[in-house]
Amino acid sequence: MTEDDKAVDPQLLADLVDANHILFNQGVLDAFGHVSVRHPRRSDRFLLSRNLAPALVAIDDIQTFDLDGNVLDDDRRVYLERFIHGEIYRARADVGAVVHSHSQSVVPFSVVKSATFRPLSHMSGFLGDGAARFEIRDFAGDASDLLVRNCSLGAALAKSLGKSHVVLMRGHGSTVVGPTLKHAVYRAIYTEVNARLLSEALRLGDVDYLSSGEARATMETNEGQLERPWALWKAAALQALRD
Repeated sequence: MTEDDKAVDPQLLADLVDANHILFNQGVLDAFGHVSVRHPRRSDRFLLSRNLAPALVAIDDIQTFDLDGNVLDDDRRVYLERFIHGEIYRARADVGAVVHSHSQSVVPFSVVKSATFRPLSHMSGFLGDGAARFEIRDFAGDASDLLVRNCSLGAALAKSLGKSHVVLMRGHGSTVVGPTLKHAVYRAIYTEVNARLLSEALRLGDVDYLSSGEARATMETNEGQLERPWALWKAAALQALRD
């Protein structure tokens, strides 16, 4: 760790480890995907695990990166798509944490252009008037592996995200942001939940989505109570690891 990192609150590092475990246990991450948090003392840096399956992450696995995706404190293997995190932090000063996942219920909405991904549940009000969309073909052509492998693609993703909280990535998954780690984890989980519910609702008929006003109001109410779900998800993840 760098000198700045030695001053990072140990609780933040523990929360980042818990976030990895929670997102795995809730079915948002599997062997792939990752979650980061902006460095609390250096806004031009972020904290992210080394290249490891999220369920296996421990505090010693946390690395420090600059916004160009360069690891600063060791030479262990890093995630290929760390540029997602760095470029979003560069573009959005309001973002304190980022989750990139391939959650299965979300992927279908990334490939069906006519499918509207808006909130139908009061728990997903953060989706507002709908998720943003990122089409990697516009920036990498039609023969890429769909991974955000460099700063240029990361910047394109960040631009597609715009001021939204969620961006869908065609055939790949999604990226979710929040002002804090707990916000980002909550939003990532309920992005997956909204996708499952929406898939079911669309089979029944026309969907009555939340209005813009309802989305704002429900987001404010629910995200004022993040400690409640965090405590439950953390306990469930810890129990799952013990089992």
